This record gives sequence, structure tokens and C-alpha cells, in this order.
Amino acid sequence: MTEDPASADGRVTLAELARRAATSVATVSKVLNGRPGVSAAKRDEVLALIRDHGYKPRGAGPKRADLVELVMRGIDTLWATQMLVAAEAEAARAGVGLVVTATHGRAMGNRHWMASLAARHSSGLVLVVSRLQTGAEKELARLRLPMVLVDPIGSAPEGVPVIGATNFAGGLSATEYLISLGHRKIGIVTGDQYLNCSQERLDGYRAALARAGMPVGGDYIRFGNFQADGGRAGADSLLSLADPPTAIFAGSDQQAYGVYECARARGLRVPEDLSVVGFDDVALAQWVSPRLTTVRQPLGAMAGEATRLVIAMAYRGVRPASPKTELATELVVRESTAPPRR
Repeated sequence: MTEDPASADGRVTLAELARRAATSVATVSKVLNGRPGVSAAKRDEVLALIRDHGYKPRGAGPKRADLVELVMRGIDTLWATQMLVAAEAEAARAGVGLVVTATHGRAMGNRHWMASLAARHSSGLVLVVSRLQTGAEKELARLRLPMVLVDPIGSAPEGVPVIGATNFAGGLSATEYLISLGHRKIGIVTGDQYLNCSQERLDGYRAALARAGMPVGGDYIRFGNFQADGGRAGADSLLSLADPPTAIFAGSDQQAYGVYECARARGLRVPEDLSVVGFDDVALAQWVSPRLTTVRQPLGAMAGEATRLVIAMAYRGVRPASPKTELATELVVRESTAPPRR
């Protein structure tokens, strides 16, 4: 058996990798540097050879670990669970591990987290409804870590792909449905003001009112936090008005449960006295009483697509055709909505 040609220090050479893959040194170099112009099959073949031979260019840093970092605002809700399960399944399908970090609403990018991130040599980062501290983007760029954002806070950094849902269309369909039932006093408790998805759902609500020739002022608009307590506080404020709404569109299912609790405390029945629409369609939506009418957001598909994309970016040098991908929402009608009492 002949030995593989190697460099003076015993390492396999770029030329030998090219020979084994029946391709050119230039093609192997493209794969190593994540550049386009190589077929998926040839890229996978070259990557397998690189892994098998432990090839590392001279002066290269530590080898990337087969890990993807998933950063989420929290992991204690059904909303987060659906995303986490889907991300883990996609990572497992690709033979990649998943590291999960909960921000609890804090901006990420402190020195401790950055040091841990660098020490793990992870292959990619998925940031879900989270924000980075000032300067963190430059540090991530220095680490050459592929990143995908899901429902970003504010605008995405240039060149960073975004996965989201059709939030505007969801807000539009929810409000139009309430209008079709005969409601003319419709309140909304959307999410945090600085979240793009909150503003997009609010814009959909406003557009539906405008199309119906109804006032689109701020009397019936409240901002929450996507949690039950935010829904309860927003509903309490709306229902305390001299002319309260007959229907409330909550920016999340969690907030809708808070609206339910506020209505119960005031002796109001859902939907007889107050119609309620949520957003997300988490598993509990069909088990609460009455079952919640809501806008189904493809949470699992969003997390799975973001994980698949960051793995493709890290291991195959793939770049998305569009900087933003929006997955479709769908109105799911159940028992929490009815025509207003006359």
C-alpha cells in the first residue's frame, strides 16, 4: 500500500485532497473557504475527505465543532418549546449538536458569553427574538460565525439572513375576521414596541380597519410583552374605557390567556360578551375553554428552516437567495369569537 503524499510535517496536502476527490485544487479551496461555484454533491465529498483526513490549512485556527448555538429569549413557554424541538430535530438530522442559551430579555454579547462561544468553536448561530450588545456583531464577524435571525429585534445586520412569518397578513386576517362577524369596536394588545413582528401585526390590524372605513387611531391600541400578564394588563386598560371594545386581538396566545383572565375577573363571558383572537396557535390553544381562535404561526418550520440554513452556510458555503424568508400564517377559527351582542 502506498502512503498518501503529505507535506513535510506529515499532514495531508491540498493536492492530495483534490486527487482523491477527482477535482482541482481550486475547487477544494472553494469548499474550504465556503465560496460558491461547487456542486452540492462535490462539496459534500470534499468536506467528507477533509473531515476524514483531519486537514487544516497552515495557520488555521481550531477546528469548528459540530455544534449550532440557539439563542432564545426564554425556554419556558410552549412557543419556545415548539421552536426548540424543531431546531433540535433539524440539527440531529444533520448530525450536529445544539447548544441552547436563554437571554431572559437581556442583550447578548457580554465578554463571558463571547469567550464561551469562541471556546466551543461552534459552527453557526441562530438568534431567536434576541438582540446583541453594541460591538457584538464585530466580534461575531471576527469569529467568522455564520448567523441567522428569527423575528429580529430591529433591523438585521447587512448580509445576515432573516426567517420570519407573514405577521402583517396574520394581523390583517385576524382583524378582518372580527369585522366580518360584525365587530366595530376592536382592541389590540400587541407585543413589545421594539419587535418587528409586533409592529407588523399592528400594521395588519390598522390596514384591516382602514379597508373597512373604520377609525385607526390609538384609543384601542395597547402594547404588551407577549406574556399572559401583558395581555391581562392591556385588556384591563381597554375594558376600562368608557366605550370598551367588543373584541380584542392579542398579539400572542399567551397574551390571549391574559385577556381571558381579565374578562373572567370582570364577569364577562368569552365569546358572548367579548371575542378574543390570539396569535401563534401553540398546542394549548385548542385545550383552553373556550378553544382559542388564533393565527397559526409556523413556529417549528421557522426554527427548523433557520437551523437548516445556518448548517448549510457553515458546512456547504450556501448563501440564501433572499435576505428575508417569510413563512405563511393561517387563521384558525375556534370558539372564542362570535358576533357582538346587540
